Amino acid sequence: MRITNITLTSKCLLKSTAALAVVMSGIFPVSAAIAAEEAENQVFEEIVVMGTPGGAGLAKQDASFAITTLDADKISLAGVKSTAEIFGLVPGVWAESSGGVAGANIDVRGLPGGGDAPFVTMSINGSPIYGTEMLSFFEQSSIFRVDETVASAEALRGGPNAVFSNGEPGVTLNFNLKKGSEETEGRVKVSTSDYGLQRFDAVLSGPLGDEFYYMVGGYVQSSSGVRDAEFNSESGYQITAQLTKVLDNGEINVWSRVTDDHGQWYLPMALNSGSDLGTFSQLGNATRFRTLQVNANGDTKDFDFGDGRGWDGSVSGVNANFDLGNGFEVRDNMSYTKGDADTLGFVPDGSPVTVGALKASSGSATVSTLGGTSLSDNEYVQNYGHWVVQKDLESFTNDLSLNKDVGDHSITVGYYRASWSSDDFWTLGNFTPVHNVANGDFLDSDVSCADLQDAGSGSGCWAYGINSAGDATADALYLADSWQVTDDLRFDVGLRKEWLEINYTLDSGPGYPDGVRDMAVNLNESDFAYTAAVNYDISEGLGVFARYSDGFLFPHFDDVREGNLNVNGIKQLEGGVKYSGEFYDLFATVFYNKNDSFSSVVGSTVGATAFKTRSIGMEFEGSVTYEDFNLALIATLQDAEITESTTASDVGNQVLRQPKFLVRLAPSYDLHIGEATATIYGAAQFVGKRFGDNGNTVELAGYTKLDAGVLVRTGSNLFFQVHADNLGDSHGITEGDPRNPSAPNGRPILGRSVKFSIGYDF
Repeated sequence: MRITNITLTSKCLLKSTAALAVVMSGIFPVSAAIAAEEAENQVFEEIVVMGTPGGAGLAKQDASFAITTLDADKISLAGVKSTAEIFGLVPGVWAESSGGVAGANIDVRGLPGGGDAPFVTMSINGSPIYGTEMLSFFEQSSIFRVDETVASAEALRGGPNAVFSNGEPGVTLNFNLKKGSEETEGRVKVSTSDYGLQRFDAVLSGPLGDEFYYMVGGYVQSSSGVRDAEFNSESGYQITAQLTKVLDNGEINVWSRVTDDHGQWYLPMALNSGSDLGTFSQLGNATRFRTLQVNANGDTKDFDFGDGRGWDGSVSGVNANFDLGNGFEVRDNMSYTKGDADTLGFVPDGSPVTVGALKASSGSATVSTLGGTSLSDNEYVQNYGHWVVQKDLESFTNDLSLNKDVGDHSITVGYYRASWSSDDFWTLGNFTPVHNVANGDFLDSDVSCADLQDAGSGSGCWAYGINSAGDATADALYLADSWQVTDDLRFDVGLRKEWLEINYTLDSGPGYPDGVRDMAVNLNESDFAYTAAVNYDISEGLGVFARYSDGFLFPHFDDVREGNLNVNGIKQLEGGVKYSGEFYDLFATVFYNKNDSFSSVVGSTVGATAFKTRSIGMEFEGSVTYEDFNLALIATLQDAEITESTTASDVGNQVLRQPKFLVRLAPSYDLHIGEATATIYGAAQFVGKRFGDNGNTVELAGYTKLDAGVLVRTGSNLFFQVHADNLGDSHGITEGDPRNPSAPNGRPILGRSVKFSIGYDF
């Protein structure tokens, strides 16, 4: 089976990129002299905290690992619609953000995922926002929203990730919040779009007293979404505050983010029924509400599926660092997360069938919708189910470290502790026939899911529900040494020992929990991780590094439920080159990794498959600048394959849903008109073909996506921006139907859209 899509040709793309642009160096008006000086010194002055013991700062050029840094301007001009889309600016990571503002699938360097984000950690100011990488129907980008309070981001792949903080062997994306300073400054911004967006952003920062500063900001927004569900399906707000106190021997940050933001969960759709793949939404006013049974007593509850996926909760934290004298430094990063990360979706089951086929199978003379519309024989109908997943999440993490300089050695010892929980209610399935048009109605009550099944839809018409409660604690000790052998040569080593305890209780049933305890598990595990690297500076602007890491991934609550208690070992070998010159810079990394074991359970007709993988690849990140022209490049080339599997025919196949190549070209050009500057920018993303299953039977064709825009900054601190997303209206398919690979269903990227923003800096 081959799932195709509409793309622009590479020839057309190359012609278009001459008029496009990427990232500018600043939205806030600054003098040309200052901007030029900052651009010249940017690489050497960038400080990263990820991948360092306890989050100690390190110049990016000195890092012996692969890390991408993004300032607020780069993020803004990328025009991201969700946090997961930021990974499009990071090599080595593949993010399927086609599901909406929350609920992305994110994979790293060929490590097997197939759903959610099993090797991805999000953090704020260096503190992880949840204790484990993911759960079913939850990945961490779902509870983070990008707004004007973000100062920068950094994404670390592999390397020392395996040892420090929460021991993430894949990728950690850390967001640094803006801090106040001696100057009171701020921004207000209003945005709208061709899909009905109304959004207001604001941020304000300044002094509160002697070496005491504040930052407060946030947004409120509402829209019908690119996939119009006939109501405002994306809405919410966020408020962020941070207090910073600078002391004689250190600094303390206290911060909190309160978020209530939700968006429709976009799901695979029929690709063969003539719907507009860029804007189609099966959910609409007719199917928005559903009354479902919630327990064995027959009790029911009304659910509003307009709530989609999102986050209603808070993430708070404290960051502290102190110089104790005599070469001792202590650092502590803490975070506390609590809230609801619910999922309500309208999920397809099997293939669409024609009304004629349904009539022939059932013997019915007519087929009508619940609203009374009679359907013709050539129209399509399909089973869809209302799925409810309610998650009450809580997490506390703390990373305490002590550093001591001893001669040429910088030695760090740290203690990391995390505790987290998830109380779940699910009711999945609940399939019923609907008219397969945008915002289609239910079919009349005399047509059932089984009727479409009999007509050849391939539907499973299954149901599953649970009540579950899980809590876990992790304790880890780590030790690191950075040995500066000479001015140019440095060795970095790190060791970690971690202990995990999971308690999990489950009550499952036929579409709803049946009141019987099915499982009560207490799991205790421990493992050891280590990393070692060498970094050599050939010259001021040229350096090389090599690193080996041996990390692990513990099971989470859903693994326990499915009987997958493996501790996955992740081995990674990396080598990199870092160059910065007058006109261009380049960071290139070669990687090789092996995954010991992994179990993928996606439900319905797809069973559990345990398999091992290996991946080899190269990551490129660089830019060329000449006067007012800039061209940025991000590229990943990888070969990821299954090396062992319980399904013998899968061995040697490409790891599911990850492309062999992913390239992003982003040119820009600055036009100076009096005191104003207009930056014409854009990006072209080339995605290679992928496969929707381990058997490599469902081919997802490669595609190209174009973005373009213009940002105008005036001398009076006023700015405005027009951003066109998916300019060529590509219908690239990011996944097939994970529950039924043989069905002609897939999830395309969002269609063409245009957003306009106007703002003022003061």
